[in-house]
Formats: sequence, structure tokens, C-alpha cells
Amino acid sequence: MSLSRNSLLIHGGIDGDEKTGAVNVPVYQTSTYKQDGLGKDRGWEYSRTGNPTRAALEKLIADLEEGQYGLAFASGLAAIDTVLSLFKSGDKLIVSDNIYGGTFRILDNVFKNFNITYKIVNTSDLKAVEEAIDDDVKAVYIETPANPLLTITDIEAVSKIAKKHNKLVIVDNTFLTPYLQRPLSLGADIVVHSGTKYLGGHSDTISGFAVVKDKALADRLYYLQNAIGGVLAPWDSFLIIRGIKTLGVRMDRHVANADKIARWLVESGFVSKVYYPGLESDPGYEIQKKQADGAGAMISFVLNDKYDYKVFFEKLRLVTLAESLGGVESLVCHPATMTHAAIPADVRKSVGIVDELIRLSVGIEDADDIIDDLRQAIEASAK
Repeated sequence: MSLSRNSLLIHGGIDGDEKTGAVNVPVYQTSTYKQDGLGKDRGWEYSRTGNPTRAALEKLIADLEEGQYGLAFASGLAAIDTVLSLFKSGDKLIVSDNIYGGTFRILDNVFKNFNITYKIVNTSDLKAVEEAIDDDVKAVYIETPANPLLTITDIEAVSKIAKKHNKLVIVDNTFLTPYLQRPLSLGADIVVHSGTKYLGGHSDTISGFAVVKDKALADRLYYLQNAIGGVLAPWDSFLIIRGIKTLGVRMDRHVANADKIARWLVESGFVSKVYYPGLESDPGYEIQKKQADGAGAMISFVLNDKYDYKVFFEKLRLVTLAESLGGVESLVCHPATMTHAAIPADVRKSVGIVDELIRLSVGIEDADDIIDDLRQAIEASAK
């Protein structure tokens, strides 16, 4: 039976428990499994290698991303670490010019030690992507919308360029989730997620994912997942499955709120720039409309020089200053000193991550309440 996306969120993967009739997949809280004899197991040996609760989640995320193989990890960075471990000394990656600071940190401070290097490119510029490809480049790593400036990259176009040169395409789909965007169906080879964000949705569980279609690539990743060992625990797997069941209704509310707030910010007179790909004035608007089912719920904006951004953060009452994003509550952060502090100041400023930049993860509270809080905090921050 073919299911719509909203039904797949609830019934995808492994639906319930055949043995007991439980409507939820049980939490198999075990580290090991009885074997019936030497070389005779019942499909499970050791929970780092495989666990039924985690397997149900891995099948679910694969179904949602229109892939064939899903892998669940203890964090988004554990997933990224495992994907980057596909490469060897001398390999190079092209990476988007504004990406999550943790991704930059692991590339710059960890994998560079193994002579796996990177080149920063504006991946929304297709000519720049093609010109950056040489024999050492093995993959193009993109975020779209990118963190924190919401830059949009044409996944299908970049994938065609990469395939022409026999390179992999890796897409971080955290900001949109498979509910709004499915990069594998647009030609990408690997999708990664921080499941901590919208997939879990309640700011209470850390997780990460990688999803692929290709069996050979999946086998390499499964080997690395087991060898490196940064796997998701059974209880956390259960919580993420539970979170995914409400992903559709949450994302609909997130996106509706974000659209209203972004348009208010544009008209408010409080800001000098708004980054949101759902605005018709945004340079990525048409591509976003083509490749995704919505613009997401992340907004970045730059306070104009009449206001003190430090005071703004102090005056918020409803919206919370905190790391992370994608929970039911609205969160703000200061990318220059929080999520993107690992990126050198000159690189941050060159791409637009200035001190006055504020990133807003729009929650599912009443949109007018969020707007009222932003308004009073900005007004209170007047110089």
C-alpha cells in the first residue's frame, strides 16, 4: 500500500510490534543477544552493530528520505564524522561557504590532520562549483538552506555537475527535513541530519542520521558505523520515532509562523536585512520553490545600527536564547559567538555572519506572541 507523506510519518519503517500487537516499536534496552549456537544468532548479536529499536528508526528515516538505507547515530556530528570517514588522505571536499560551525570545525580541526582537506565555495554559484572541481575533489558537501544565512543551492544542478565528474554529493537536510525536501530524489548521494532538531522536535534528544540509495555506499557506511561506534541508543531511537510521528503537523505550524514573522520583520523598520527563502525578494526563492515543499522555519536577520543586539538578547521574555533549533519553542542564537564561533572571524564576515546577525528558530507558539516579544525586545534595545 502506497502511503502519503503524512501517513508515512506514522506508519513508515517498522510499524508496531508483530509479536505483542503493541502499536509502538518496543525499546529493546539490551547490549547483547542470546545465540542458539556457534554462528547461530536470531538476527542480532550486539547492540552497537544492530538493535531492533534503532533498526526501526533507520528504516523509517530511509523511507521518509526516499532512500534505501538509513543509519542512526548518537548525534548529527557523529553522522557527519562517519560520512567524512569515507575519504582518505589526499582527498578534498568542496563545502558551502556558510555551513554549520560544527561541520567546519570537524573538517578544519580533525580531518585536516589526516590530510583530508576542503575548499569553501559559494555552492549557489554553479559555475564556481564546476571550476572548483579537480582530481583531488571527491565530494561536494552542501547545506540548503545553509546555516545561518539560508543560502539556497540547486541540489539537482549541483548533482548533475558532480556526476559528470564522478564526485559524490552530500546534503545536510536538517533545516527542512524530508517532510519538505528530499535530496536523494534530486540526485544527491548521501543525506545527513541532526535529528536533534525538527525530527525529534522537542529539544530533549540528541541524534543524527545518514541515508543513501546505493547498496555499495551503504555497506561502506554500515562498516564505519559499527567500527567507529557512535550509534544511537535504544531509548533515544524510541524518542525520535515518537517525535517523527508529529513532524508533519509541527512543520506546517513552524512554516506558517516563520512566513508571518519574516514578512513582519521586513516591514518593521527594525532590521537592515532578512534572510528567509520564503520571501519573494530572496535570491534563492525560485530554486527553493522548485526543489522543496516549503521554506522552513529558520530566519536570520541583521538588526540595524539603532539597536544593541546584546541588549536585545537580554530583553527577550518568550523567545529563548539558546543553542540548537527545531524544537516546539522559539529559540534565538548569536551565530558569531555561538554556532559559528569555530569559523575564523575574517571568514565569517566575508560571507555575512556579522556581529549584528541573529538566527531565529521559529517555534509553534502563537505567531503574534512571538512577534510581540521580538518587538518589545528590539524596542528596549534602542541605543
